[in-house]
Amino acid sequence: MHNHQLSSEALDKMKIFVPAEANRAISFTNKEAAFYFTQSHETNHMEHAHFAGMNIAKNRIFSGYGLMADQVKLDNRNSEVNVYPYKLERIYGGGLTEELWMFDYKNIVEVGIAGAVNTIGIELKGEQLDPIGSQEEAVIFRSMEGNWIIAVSSIDGQAVQLEDHLLSSKANAGGFYISVAKTAVEAIALIHTTRSDRRRWKRERIQRMENFLQQHVHLTSSDPELALAMNWMNITMDQLVTRQQGDGIYAGLPWFNEYWGRDQFISLPGACLVIGQFETARNILLSFAEFQNTDEQSIFFGRVPNILAPENIDYHTTDGTPRFIIQLQDYVKYSGDTEIIKELYPAVRNSIEGSIKHWVDDKGYLMHADNETWMDARDANLNSYSPRDTRANDIQALWYNQLRAGVYFAEFMNDKENASKWSDIAEKLRRHFAADFRDETHPYLADRLDAQDQAEFALRPNQLFAFDMFEDEDFKCRATRTAWEELVYPWGVASLDRSHPLFHPFHLTPHYHKDAAYHNGAVWLWLNGIAMQRMIELGQEETAYKLFKNMNWQALNLGVVGGLAENMDAYPQAGERWAKLTGAYLQAWSNAEHLRVWYQYFLGLRPDLIQHTLTIAPRIPGELQSLDYLAKIGAGQIAASYKQVAADRTYHYIFTDIAVDVVIDIVPFELAKLEVQPGCKLTVKQLEDHLHITLQDRDAHVIKELSAALSESRTVEAERNCKMLVGVKFAEPLGLENHPVIREKI
Repeated sequence: MHNHQLSSEALDKMKIFVPAEANRAISFTNKEAAFYFTQSHETNHMEHAHFAGMNIAKNRIFSGYGLMADQVKLDNRNSEVNVYPYKLERIYGGGLTEELWMFDYKNIVEVGIAGAVNTIGIELKGEQLDPIGSQEEAVIFRSMEGNWIIAVSSIDGQAVQLEDHLLSSKANAGGFYISVAKTAVEAIALIHTTRSDRRRWKRERIQRMENFLQQHVHLTSSDPELALAMNWMNITMDQLVTRQQGDGIYAGLPWFNEYWGRDQFISLPGACLVIGQFETARNILLSFAEFQNTDEQSIFFGRVPNILAPENIDYHTTDGTPRFIIQLQDYVKYSGDTEIIKELYPAVRNSIEGSIKHWVDDKGYLMHADNETWMDARDANLNSYSPRDTRANDIQALWYNQLRAGVYFAEFMNDKENASKWSDIAEKLRRHFAADFRDETHPYLADRLDAQDQAEFALRPNQLFAFDMFEDEDFKCRATRTAWEELVYPWGVASLDRSHPLFHPFHLTPHYHKDAAYHNGAVWLWLNGIAMQRMIELGQEETAYKLFKNMNWQALNLGVVGGLAENMDAYPQAGERWAKLTGAYLQAWSNAEHLRVWYQYFLGLRPDLIQHTLTIAPRIPGELQSLDYLAKIGAGQIAASYKQVAADRTYHYIFTDIAVDVVIDIVPFELAKLEVQPGCKLTVKQLEDHLHITLQDRDAHVIKELSAALSESRTVEAERNCKMLVGVKFAEPLGLENHPVIREKI
């Protein structure tokens, strides 16, 4: 029972063939609380295999399955594997095929089998997964974890026979359903409903993905690998936007299938805002606000949860709450929805006032414990592997931006008293930061101030988040170059520099506990976003694009099909040219930061509907000759295209259902500003000595023409940046012969 008619030309073009030697991770979600994990040819990953099969609400249900056809076991290792956004396909010898499907918002898996002559069979895998009975045409099991019931039946309703854990049916039964519910009656009812609705559900799942790509992404390029990678990363990112506890974003799979405040709001721009998923973003903000700590006597008053899991709410993080407020402001900037400010202003006020009451010192710094930054790994005795108390640089930058967002919200609500108070704290904080986190001997920022007010100058990537805290452009160039050459490898950004005595070059190794390396050397792919952003801001988009392109290649060729992992080793293993993937196989903030930087800094689209403005600041690398793409802003959208011919570049923007003041920012030319109405087409031609800008109405009549000349000050600044960053290169692994961590453990 094949489903050739249940396909999509657009999605089928995204098919990725996985060779046996790659043995890649493959993952689908039902967009609610269930995910299915397998590997293409053999599920043998040392950490992930534990979560193989179906998982619901942090419970392992069953650990995959084995198939038989005509009394012969099907060996995945000898199959040809193709992965589509909506299904997994394995092709065996003799014309046998297997298809694995999930359905949106349903706890059921379909395993289709075609090409058998007489019989087909399935055996569920998992510890203590013994049958507990049968009802109607289904065999009933109890789940491995949690209070769930599994029902297994044939697709077309033919009888199944159970013998020694193998369920078999006639070849023309089409395959098997594996449904999960709280009772056997509900599980069997779901199978019955699926039989009648499966085609519609499949069409709906395919249509959802098609609409998502066509209406929110729609990227074509002169580089087909770029378009393919971006489409896949948008799809796998959207997999993690779920409804497990209201709308939210899974932090990552397989073990972070829950909502984390920190991860959620790092991910929100790339997962929702840049592609116009505003309703989802709004729901996420409102949902998290419901779980804010409102106990004024608690030291966590005003915080949103660090972890929001089905059976656990935890407030032990400092950075999640500032990111919540900052993303509330970013959501308003993208959507223009100021009504949400009225709904959530009490949450904004509590978040700031709770910090002022319990955590802010005399200089305006936001204090915190060791494990309350994103570098939170601790040993069995609860000692931090990466001590960062009491004032980490990224926390101060987040606090500063939380205060500035709070000032905007207070002014909007006519709360002049708090607007003034919070503004004063922000300026005091910024003034002290610029003095306390720098000295004469380091070309980068201190990572923290300790309890004795001493600056600790471990070279970590956190400083890249703190560039809003000072004005010195020369220092930003030096700090960016230092960070890039010491921390940024071709595969991503390391959490500690190579020369530090605590640097751990490998994440998973018998030499030490993996958490000792987690924030002391392991690469974190989400940090690629801020590293590329800082390079692009300094005019070095070609350098940034090298890392961006590497991640595109990685999503298409390594690890989980179509997505980015949580971590990598800092150094490749002996004899390898590329570092090993580690951590969660699919991590939300890794995908999201990659997508955010593409839209906000390479394409350069940065709306601020609070101010009724849109900045268009494209920084497109030279190897891309053409692009077509969509951008959602407010209630409208922009259809954009780009073409490069020789040294001339042309940008087109067609505005639908949006009126906005546009700022055109292309270095080294003067800024150009003009008012755009719905239906207008904006054309920017970048010539050698000026920008030629034309605005046409919907009937192609020219409304306005202007020219932006070269800017002397911007030319000088660009030349300065290029001179300071000339020849910048990726960090390179050093020899391990005298490495203190490795040597001590051998």
